[in-house]
Amino acid sequence: MSQNNEKLQAGVLSVDQEENLLKPITDYVGEIQSKIDLLRKDGTDKTLELLSTIQNTKSDKSLTKAERENRILEAKKALQIAQAKEKENKPQVDELIKQAVSYLNEHFDKDYYNKVVASCAAEKELAAKRYSETAAEVKKVHAQNLSKLSGNDADAKQEIKDENYVFKNKLFDAKLTYQKDLQAIKDRKHEAFVQRYRLIDLLKMSKFSFTENMAQRYEHYKYTFNRKEWLLRNGLYLVIILVFIGLGIVTPLIKHTQLFTVNNILNILQQASPRMFLALGAAGLLMLAGTDLSIGRMIGMGMVASTIIMHKGINTGAVFGKVFDFTGLPIGVRAVFALLVCIVLCTIFTSLAGFFKAKYKMHPFISSMSNMLIIFGIVTYATKGVSFGAIENEIPAMIIPKIGNFPTIILWAAAAVVIVWFIWNKTTFGKNLYAVGGNPEAAAVSGIDVFKVTIMAFAMAGVLYGFGAWLECNRMVGSGSAAYGQGWDMDAIAACVVGGVSFSGGIGKISGVVVGVMIFTALTYSLTILGIDTNLQFVFEGIIILAAVTLDCLKYVQKK
Repeated sequence: MSQNNEKLQAGVLSVDQEENLLKPITDYVGEIQSKIDLLRKDGTDKTLELLSTIQNTKSDKSLTKAERENRILEAKKALQIAQAKEKENKPQVDELIKQAVSYLNEHFDKDYYNKVVASCAAEKELAAKRYSETAAEVKKVHAQNLSKLSGNDADAKQEIKDENYVFKNKLFDAKLTYQKDLQAIKDRKHEAFVQRYRLIDLLKMSKFSFTENMAQRYEHYKYTFNRKEWLLRNGLYLVIILVFIGLGIVTPLIKHTQLFTVNNILNILQQASPRMFLALGAAGLLMLAGTDLSIGRMIGMGMVASTIIMHKGINTGAVFGKVFDFTGLPIGVRAVFALLVCIVLCTIFTSLAGFFKAKYKMHPFISSMSNMLIIFGIVTYATKGVSFGAIENEIPAMIIPKIGNFPTIILWAAAAVVIVWFIWNKTTFGKNLYAVGGNPEAAAVSGIDVFKVTIMAFAMAGVLYGFGAWLECNRMVGSGSAAYGQGWDMDAIAACVVGGVSFSGGIGKISGVVVGVMIFTALTYSLTILGIDTNLQFVFEGIIILAAVTLDCLKYVQKK
């Protein structure tokens, strides 16, 4: 054992030995870098300096207009000379860069990096042996100490308990030391890898090639990868993928038909499209650590309103005893009018819930539950709970036509995803949404109008709900009733949670929402094809939601 340890120890490089291995490489490249710096001094460096001077002069309010124009003119003249010099020296600079990179490719791994990697491997093995020996020694001492303790009285039991406590602490300390050693070795290896790209960075002024960028990204991924965190983040998706693989195998055996055909996938995407709007709206509210229980009832309200306006002929049902007839309006006008009505109705109710949250700090669970009851009560009372039949066939053919077998309703959903992604990631409102969701008090202190952000998030949700209800009406060619959409609120919230939008607020991605919607829609469709009872489908969904929220809680607890 001792000889093996000595052999491993001999393979571990000291800091000085590492530096000695790297020195010839840095000296050679450094010499070339000095030549390049000299060539860049009056060309590239001067160009960058003059461009900065021009930009600063333009924004310098202390200068008169004439002074500003004169300085800019002088700088531009000098810039032309510098750019000409840069162009003249470029072939020499490129040749020197090529020479240095070629040298690095030939010598860096062979003369330095591979030796550091071998040293790290030996050091890692030594650390494992040290940990094993320390743990064995701790266990040995623990066994000896326990053998000296005997008796059944209270004092003896307490001594044994104390000894066990000390033993666990010593084991924990040994493991912690081992983990620190492993991290230090990992850092050392990563630092050795980075040395090459620091040299290239200076040579190329941060203009890496595609291959160099990909190599750095891959190294960064390996360096920052944490198995436990990765499983917490992706474990549920892995399980769901396995479930779908299982369904894909079982379906042909039981139903003698393939599950994942092109037509089935298009059907799943078609069914998911209106639900995408709902999930995107709900995601914004979850970002504020809220929720919305009224989504399903808003769908019912939107379906009724849309069907009444786009109804085929005079309405067969009445609203508050009045029968509406919109047949005098052009088809296109009726479609747009129905969309606007849906959006206005949904936005009014979501904004109302948002007002109570923003003004009185009322949890959206309460305000949205009130909305759910109010909407369902009003719509059911007004329509007597009847269905309003079909809408004009020309409207769906115009709004969501099929191109061959491709349902264009998918394009509506894709457009919504892109727009909401842009709002979340590229606008001030989106950044404020994350800030308010993460910590509303801190956001308020930093100058963010929390009330305004909250109202806007709820209003945006209303717009998306209205759009989703209108699209669903077109997809189903009408049949609007107050009961339509029951349970859709749970589906939308579940899709967000499975997609990684945290109930704790301030955490979530649009890509996750899209994945969540697709998972639930595909699961429901697959189980329906298999002939699984609808009630049992709820069981599957419930298990997935419970697993997703549990993982979310674990991630939150781990951060704490």
